[in-house]
Amino acid sequence: MRVKTKRGDVVIASDATHLYAHIETGRVFPITYNVGDVLEGYATIKKLAPTIRHIIPGHDPLVLTRYPAARPGLEGWAVRLDAEPKVDKSG
Repeated sequence: MRVKTKRGDVVIASDATHLYAHIETGRVFPITYNVGDVLEGYATIKKLAPTIRHIIPGHDPLVLTRYPAARPGLEGWAVRLDAEPKVDKSG
């Protein structure tokens, strides 16, 4: 799903890419029916997003550390995807 935010379109990848490492390196989830379809999906996701930093994987706990909490008290539970992500050691 592509969502318009104040920082541009953000692609909520859900199960199309589970982790940042999958979309960033072309790796696929170990239980995959068709690897070719997954890689094709990655290409589509990348076309929909202005940059790799605008792609949000569906199951990566790093999402909760890269984005600020939606409001005080929600740290580690809900984040603001309209905010710029923090740059971590991996880039």
